[in-house]
Amino acid sequence: MAAAASGPATSSYINFETLTSDDFSPYTHANSLVLASNNPSDPNIDLTTPLSRVLFDLQEIDSHIHTLTSRSALDILKYTSTQNEAAQRILSRVEDERKRLVVSYERLEKEIFLRHQRALEAKTSAQRSWEVLRLGRGVQRILGLARQLETLLAESGLGGPRYGKEDYNALLTASLSVLAFRDTMNAPEGNDLGRITMVKTLRGRGFEDGEARILDYARRVVREFSMTTLSSSTTNTTSGHGPTYREAEDSRARFTAAVQMLYYLSPAPRIEGDKMNKKDFEPDYFLRASQGYLQSAITSSSAAIGRALGQLPTPSLDRALLEASARCQNIVALEVLLGGIPAPVHPLLKSEPTEVNIDRLKIGDEEDEDDSSDVAEKPPPESLLSILLTALDTSSLPSYFWRSLASSLSTRVSEILTRGGLAARTLKSQKDTVRAEIRDCVLRGSRLPKSVVLVDGRKAEEQVLGNWEREAAVMAGSVVGLLGR
Repeated sequence: MAAAASGPATSSYINFETLTSDDFSPYTHANSLVLASNNPSDPNIDLTTPLSRVLFDLQEIDSHIHTLTSRSALDILKYTSTQNEAAQRILSRVEDERKRLVVSYERLEKEIFLRHQRALEAKTSAQRSWEVLRLGRGVQRILGLARQLETLLAESGLGGPRYGKEDYNALLTASLSVLAFRDTMNAPEGNDLGRITMVKTLRGRGFEDGEARILDYARRVVREFSMTTLSSSTTNTTSGHGPTYREAEDSRARFTAAVQMLYYLSPAPRIEGDKMNKKDFEPDYFLRASQGYLQSAITSSSAAIGRALGQLPTPSLDRALLEASARCQNIVALEVLLGGIPAPVHPLLKSEPTEVNIDRLKIGDEEDEDDSSDVAEKPPPESLLSILLTALDTSSLPSYFWRSLASSLSTRVSEILTRGGLAARTLKSQKDTVRAEIRDCVLRGSRLPKSVVLVDGRKAEEQVLGNWEREAAVMAGSVVGLLGR
């Protein structure tokens, strides 16, 4: 347009450079036209003249375009025809390529896509068949475990007329069957197995009921544990001297199996699909049964001694202290027995390599020649006693018994002194006698008779196991210490 503006048919009145510049603004141009035809100080503005100027410019531009178009009509038509022919040739080639691609796609769809669809159907069928086979094997395994559990429970005589004569070895094996069922259900396919009706039935009527019966038996054995179960005599039981050595060994083995059942059947959930570490495992069932046994002994002894202290002078205090010492002897026997029972290998826990084994792995290549002389000994396995002591936060079970009993007796003595009367006066007057009897009770309760069979088969010597003077002072102070106030 700038070149055409210099021609004779173009008016030089229009400034094309301004109108075609990149920074052209219609608002600025209109403002310039208004200011050019009006006085800025005049209150009346005349817009006719600038409007005429704009209309004139438009007319001139239109005439200029018409002149250029008429002069170059043949060139424009020729250029347009050339472009149209080129576009038609390109479109023809593109259409040919499109048809060829359609034919190729149809051939690929027939040769590959349809085969791929059939392959996907075959793959889906194979996967479903494999899932059915896998679930079938899982159901078969669970059914086998259920039959094994049912057979073991029947052979053990659990729930039968032979009370106290159950086969504890069969029950221990049955608890392992329950653990195998748990492991199967905790596996990745456990959720799918849990949706099967047969598995639901076996879980409720078979494994859960069987586990409840085994736990009830194990808790009953722990609850009924006493020192006499570890005592043996060379004479016959009909002579009134207690069970024989064989019967004592059987009782000890029954108790060992019972606490192992409680250890096995304690919950051991998986953490993010992985087995729990052994150091993080807490055998809840074993700890609750043992703590319940200790708490029952403490409660019974506290009630009997507290009742006897309020009935002085009567021989009931001697009987209560004798019963308390007998219960402590049971606890001492329990401690000795648990100290010789190592924590069994739990199939649902992750075994961790010991530090000794890790160190040997690091230096194994350097000491291959001295393997026979530098064999690292494995650390002794953790016993059930250490697990129980850790849970109770105490150093020994008898100490826990006496200190807990002393704590409860302080409350009962305070109640007697608060009520006052003859019982309080008598208790204060006989505090020296009470102190001596309580001390003898503590020392007597720390002794094990010679007839008690230890873990290694030897018989215990009748002696005080440890120094219990401090516990005797604590027990006496819980009663006598309040009488001097």
